[in-house]
Amino acid sequence: MTPEQKKLLNIFILGFAFMFMFTAFQTCGNVAQTVISSLNSTDFNGSGYTSMAIIYGVFSASNLLAPSVVALMGCQLSMFLSGIFYSAYIAMFIQPYTWSFYMLSVLIGIAAAVLWTAQGTCLTMNSDDKTIGRNSGIFWALLQFSMLFGNLYIYVAWKGEAIISERDRRTVFIALTVISLVGTVLFFLIRTPASNAAQLIEDEDGNSDILEINSSSQSNMTKALDAFIKSLKLSVTKEMLLLSISMAYTGFELTFYSGVFGTCIGSINWFGADAKSLIGLSGIFVGLGEVLGGAVFGLLSKNSHFGRNPVFLFGLVVHFLAFYLIFLSIPNDAPITSREGTYSRAFVDPSPSLQLLHSSIATTSSCNGSC
Repeated sequence: MTPEQKKLLNIFILGFAFMFMFTAFQTCGNVAQTVISSLNSTDFNGSGYTSMAIIYGVFSASNLLAPSVVALMGCQLSMFLSGIFYSAYIAMFIQPYTWSFYMLSVLIGIAAAVLWTAQGTCLTMNSDDKTIGRNSGIFWALLQFSMLFGNLYIYVAWKGEAIISERDRRTVFIALTVISLVGTVLFFLIRTPASNAAQLIEDEDGNSDILEINSSSQSNMTKALDAFIKSLKLSVTKEMLLLSISMAYTGFELTFYSGVFGTCIGSINWFGADAKSLIGLSGIFVGLGEVLGGAVFGLLSKNSHFGRNPVFLFGLVVHFLAFYLIFLSIPNDAPITSREGTYSRAFVDPSPSLQLLHSSIATTSSCNGSC
């Protein structure tokens, strides 16, 4: 196998590892509040919304320190340990306690920052100027499939279930934990490319020696400090400050469709006994919307005679329209209702097909910003 083939294999392994991990985690986030609302235990007082706020708040703050951690531990070990924390968070729902719920929310926030920083490092190490586009496309295509498989399982497992029983909850989260661990183990199959690990040099006598590129006179702590300083400098550049506005909005949107929207659908009693299973079906349509949006808006941007701006504005209009329709059809108390659900009505009568259409449109149009 040539060095280029080994790098391409690493990209596929990386993509499949993330697909397994986020099949479990994104499905977990999608149903977390619904599961919590169905708990009978008086010892658990946690909130899925609070957990998500902690996760992404810690995630944001930890990104400044993540490059230093990856510099110290290497990308492979960093991704593996991060995957362990992801799996632990999912496994917590098998027997939830308030203290473990919030403690793991903090830890997974830190792990997420390290994981995505290490992922970027791994992708860069296995790419060059000619292959970075291809490799990024392969990785993101595999990652987006994570929204399909886990939510399909939820749709099948919870079909006809008005209340999520303890047995149903444990079955689902045991399966999700195993899936997450499979993705975590796959990180060990990634091998450092030969061109990055070492290079051959010849001395004056013509003998070949191996020079480790990663070894230098600098200590690991010096490398970690340099990475932290570079992160601080990058965060205050003009480009990053301007991008932070759109990134902040993307964060709000991610929080909504990955945790809030599914909870709203599952709490609307007008959908009948299939309300809980519709959470999974909604997640499937979110994944399809992401895949479709990336393809359609990518082609429009590439072939447009007017540049990216018209494509971006078109996606923005569709995006606003989708969220306006969600506003019209979701009852006000749907996100915070109790385990019994809600019979409230919004401005228009709730419809399963309408909500699934919203799921796909909102995420399809959100992909236009990456063109």
